[in-house]
Amino acid sequence: MQPICLTLPTNRACAPTIAAVHAEAAYAAQHFGVQVHLLILDSAEAPDFAEHTRALRELPAAPGVSVHHLDEAAQRDVLQQVIQRAALPKPDLVLELMLPAGLSYGACTNRAFLLAGALGCGSVHRRDSDSRYQLLHGAPVFPIQHELASLGRRAVDAADGVTRSELDLRHGHKTVAMVGSSFVGELSVDIGEVQRLDPDVYFDIVSLWAPGDWTPQQKQDLVDESFRGAGNEPFTGDETILGLVDPMRVDMCNISFHGVHEDVPLPPATDTIGSDYFLIHLVQKATLPGVLHNRNIVNFYTGERRTGPGFTAYQLRLVKFFLSMLYLNAVYADMAEAGASLLDARHRVRADAIAASVRASTWLDRGENVHRLESLARSYRTLGGRYAECADLVAARSGRLLDEARQDMEDFAVLIEAWAPMVAASKAMSFQQLPR
Repeated sequence: MQPICLTLPTNRACAPTIAAVHAEAAYAAQHFGVQVHLLILDSAEAPDFAEHTRALRELPAAPGVSVHHLDEAAQRDVLQQVIQRAALPKPDLVLELMLPAGLSYGACTNRAFLLAGALGCGSVHRRDSDSRYQLLHGAPVFPIQHELASLGRRAVDAADGVTRSELDLRHGHKTVAMVGSSFVGELSVDIGEVQRLDPDVYFDIVSLWAPGDWTPQQKQDLVDESFRGAGNEPFTGDETILGLVDPMRVDMCNISFHGVHEDVPLPPATDTIGSDYFLIHLVQKATLPGVLHNRNIVNFYTGERRTGPGFTAYQLRLVKFFLSMLYLNAVYADMAEAGASLLDARHRVRADAIAASVRASTWLDRGENVHRLESLARSYRTLGGRYAECADLVAARSGRLLDEARQDMEDFAVLIEAWAPMVAASKAMSFQQLPR
C-alpha cells in the first residue's frame, strides 16, 4: 500500500480535532487503499498531551492507519538522528532551527516533512488544531478525497478527474505538486476586532504586507481579499480546478504537497504568523501544477490569543509577519521572474536558486520596515486600550524586531542549504514506527 502522511501539529488542547483527523485518516485508508501515517506533533503542556494520549487510546482501531503521537522530546530524538546521519557542518544550529524554543509555524511543519520521509511517505497532508470539517447531510467533508485523487499524478492524467482544467498544456507533463483549499469562518489572522473597531485602521494595518511601491488601489484589492478565505458559504457540492493555484485561494490548514516539500523547507522564523506559507507561493511561481478544490475547512479561534499575555504575543507575531514581508516580497518577485527556470530537468525545484534569492534579500535596506513599525504604532495607538499598550511594546522593541526579521531570513537560507542531505538522511532511516 502507498504510504501517506496526514499530519496535525498542535500546541494546545484539541482532542476533538484529533478524533476528527483520525476519522479522515480512516476514510483515506478505506476509500483509497493507502497506508495512512497519522502524525501528531504535540507541543502542548503535559496535561493536554496526556488528554490527547487518552483520546487516541479510546479511538477505534482503523485498518490501514498507524498513529504516531510525539512530544517534543521524541521529535528532538528523531531530528538528532537525522542531522547526525546528514553530517551537517552546523548541526546544533540546524537542530535549533528545526525545533526552536519559540513558537514557529514553519518549523513544526518542517518536522512533519522530515518525519514523513522517515516513514516512507511521498506526500504530506496538513491540518490545524483550531479547525474542523464542514458537514454535508450530516457527514464530514474530507479534503483528502481530492488530495489523493490528484496529488503526485502527471497533470495530464489528473485532468480527467477534475471539474475543469485551466492549466496550459505545456505544463501537462509535470507532476501535481500541491492540492489544497481554503477555510470558512473567522479570518485566518485574528484581527476581526480591529476591522469592527475602525475599518480605516484595519486598512492601514493589513496593507502593510504589500510591497512598498504598490499603488493605493493595489493595496485596497489586497486588503479586500486578505485573510478571508472562502467567506462563509457552506459546502454543497464538489468543484476542482487544475492549474497554477493562486496562493490567496488556499490555506495551510487545508493543504497537501508532493515532492516540493522535499526540495525546499519552510522558513523557520519564530513568533511570526504566516511563516509556513512559502511553498504555496513557490509551487505557483515555479509553474508546478496544483489542484484547487472547495472542501473548505471551518476556521475558529481559541480564547487564549484574545486575552492578556496571549493577546500581546499574538499581536507581536502579526508585527513580525509584516516585517518578514520586506524580504519575502522580494523573494516572491525573484521567483515570479524566474518562473519555470526554477525547475531542473526532472521538474524539481532548484533549491540553490531559492537560497541565493533568500540570501540576497537580507541585504535590502530596512527603511521600509522602519516605516511599517511606525505605521503599526500609530494604528495601535489610534485603537487605544490594550492596542495602545502593544504600540508601546513595539516601539520599545523596534531595533530587536528589525534584527530578528533579517536574521530569520539568514536562518532560512542556512536551512535550505541543509535540506537535501536531511531529507536523504530521513528517507534512509526507514522507520515503520517513530520512536516515542
